[in-house]
Amino acid sequence: MESAAIHSAKHILLVIGIILGAGSFSGILASKFKVPDVVVFLLIGIGLGPEMAGMIDVKADSAFNQLILIFGSCYILFDGGASLRLKVLKEVWITIVVIATIGVVITVAIVGFAATQILGMSLLTALLFGAVVASTDPATLVPVFKQVRIKDRVAQTVMSESAFNDAMGAIVTFALLGVIMGTGGEFSLGRASFDLVSNALIGVVVGGVLGYAAAFLIAHEKFSFLLEYAPLVTLMSVAGAYMSAENFHASGFMAVFVFGIVLGNKDAFGFEMGHQEAEKLEDFILTTSLIMRMFIFILLGSQVDFAMMGKYLWSGIALVAVLMLVARPATVFLCALPDRRAKWSLKEMLFMCWTRETGVIPGALAGILVGMKVPGAEIIASITFITILMTIIIQATTTRWLAGKLGLLLDK
Repeated sequence: MESAAIHSAKHILLVIGIILGAGSFSGILASKFKVPDVVVFLLIGIGLGPEMAGMIDVKADSAFNQLILIFGSCYILFDGGASLRLKVLKEVWITIVVIATIGVVITVAIVGFAATQILGMSLLTALLFGAVVASTDPATLVPVFKQVRIKDRVAQTVMSESAFNDAMGAIVTFALLGVIMGTGGEFSLGRASFDLVSNALIGVVVGGVLGYAAAFLIAHEKFSFLLEYAPLVTLMSVAGAYMSAENFHASGFMAVFVFGIVLGNKDAFGFEMGHQEAEKLEDFILTTSLIMRMFIFILLGSQVDFAMMGKYLWSGIALVAVLMLVARPATVFLCALPDRRAKWSLKEMLFMCWTRETGVIPGALAGILVGMKVPGAEIIASITFITILMTIIIQATTTRWLAGKLGLLLDK
């Protein structure tokens, strides 16, 4: 008779095999129809989940699912950071900082007010929903911009924003949660601002130090004794950057993103790899990121609760419309237009208005609220999932088309 541990291990192995097989097939479909692969992964996951085929049944709060969400998001975020170039970021850093901080607050306020009107929520609960869905998703955006090549500064601004606004979204969420649950006292703007700055700075320092150390060990002219193990160094360092920052109560996602930026720009720090070694490392990163995307979005799709979504479907669609068509444009124009250094064109800002996919981090925050039995958490979780589905399916799918219409594509 099998022990529970062996039975669980066999179930996980079966799920892994199904996801890899279905993911490979989905990748072929995505390539054939020229759509971002995350969209197909999500739809295939819905089809394989317990609500339909029943081939994948992994609970959202299981250790396996949480491991995939955390490490997968981290590695995809690292990959996104590694693809950015410092010379481009120098031009648009003001927009990135403003849109990832003040922009999140603008989104929370607009979506929160809309939720009070559409769902009749109390103001605090409505603002909590706004905070959960306010951050954009690097796990979605990074792969999309890997496949849809557009003007560098636009793509890198949107990807950078998605990394930095995760910390802001989480801080606002937990600040409001403390007030609602009666554990955080009254909301303090000063304390929230301090938390944001300290979260960001510690994450930047941790990611920067580990990124420099990794570059030194794999690309230094004399001391690169780990050059042969460069792919493994990325795995160890991504996990190490995330856990180190979390141990300092800072943003682990910020740390892995900065780690990626430093390692990806190692030549700016005087470190260069040979062509063969660099190609080997790049192939490993691309393959690992693809596998992580498969697991994250197929699992995410398999966990759709159609009953709960159906209950709040129309009100959810209305709120997502406000998020996509009112809150996001207001955020982009209020935060990017004043940046005279970047000199954004109308076409660039219109494109940024449309690229705000919601994904893993909002889904995880909603799951935390449900686990804590926060008042209104089930409604928030249901509409958050509607938001994830709508933004990924509608916005990610139309990214290439819109970029082409606005003349921002590089691969015409």
